[in-house]
Amino acid sequence: MPFNVWVLTLAQAFAMSAAPMMMLLGGIIGIELAPEPGLATLPITAMVIGVAISVLPVTQLMRRFGRKPVFISGSILSAIAGLVAAYGTHEKNFVIFCVSGILLGVSGAIVQQYRFAAMEAVEPNLGAKAASRVLLGGLVAAFLGPELAVFGSELVDIPYVGAFMFLTFICLLAAFTLSFYREPNRANLAHQDVDQSEIRAFGTILNQPKIWVAIAGAMIGFAMMSFVMTATPLHMHHNEHYSLADTKWVIQSHIIAMYLPSLFTGYLVAKWGVTRMMLIGLTAYLVTIVIALAGSELLNYWVALVLLGLGWNLLFVGGTVLLPQCYRAGEGFKVQALNDTLVFGAQALASLSAGWVIHQLGWQLLLNICIPFIALQLLLMAWWRFSENSRASAVE
Repeated sequence: MPFNVWVLTLAQAFAMSAAPMMMLLGGIIGIELAPEPGLATLPITAMVIGVAISVLPVTQLMRRFGRKPVFISGSILSAIAGLVAAYGTHEKNFVIFCVSGILLGVSGAIVQQYRFAAMEAVEPNLGAKAASRVLLGGLVAAFLGPELAVFGSELVDIPYVGAFMFLTFICLLAAFTLSFYREPNRANLAHQDVDQSEIRAFGTILNQPKIWVAIAGAMIGFAMMSFVMTATPLHMHHNEHYSLADTKWVIQSHIIAMYLPSLFTGYLVAKWGVTRMMLIGLTAYLVTIVIALAGSELLNYWVALVLLGLGWNLLFVGGTVLLPQCYRAGEGFKVQALNDTLVFGAQALASLSAGWVIHQLGWQLLLNICIPFIALQLLLMAWWRFSENSRASAVE
């Protein structure tokens, strides 16, 4: 793999530590600081909203100034967010703590562009492997974020403050790593050398069933993962009274399951195809619901969250690999921006509603709400296949 892919993978390992740390601690700190229980997951939601509202500006900044300065700025912003989170926790100020979530979200939108930058660094046939390789950095983050959250929480008299101080240091390491990133040729990156007459209207691009399978796969994958995972620490620690260590183990295992399959996802996509991998991902989501509904033992939570992570990887990588097949040179930035806006907008809505749903409606109904979205993705995939078969028949 090219040098840039390795740099992005290492940077991902550092920068992505912010997400699992906030996912683990956001709801737990939120239940202590929020004015009412229904707002407990608002810090996590603030992070996801930060991603959703930043995707378009981030892609425009990269198009104008290049990827490298924006990548480094994102890591520095994460470091600042760690300081803000530590201050908000120390002062027991819920609003300030939520602000840190928004800042982490803005930087997270930048991190999400790593996968596209990796795919740009290789030949098209290696795109799936490059995207998967970068996502492997999240495997390190899966260990690093939760471990720093628990270890750092014990270093300072006020719980959790030390965890966010560690986060600041890790994000500065990410910025240092990204200083070695080699900026691609600006003309190629911005596609300024492409004949503008070859760039299609947005409506024409979106008039493809395939693009909606790609976008919806990532949307549903991210939204359902966020919906269930955001509620799990709150439900386990606050409602079922599991220890922070047990809760950390479940969330950590979940995040490992999100990224560990990236060791072979690219290979399997190339061998079996995107459709089959997405179907396996949807099956993993369905089994997640069944196991989580079957009982409240620690093993139920662990197996369910591991399968949730696996399903996310297959759907997200599948959607990421399928998306470039739907646009031409010169159309990439705007399609990527739309994709990530919809994906992280859906995740923000899922995260925002998770706290309210589990507080008002309960854990079991929260799980059942996910089933129609699995069915929706299956219908979109059937529509795509039907349209492809119809086109093939017309050609014959």
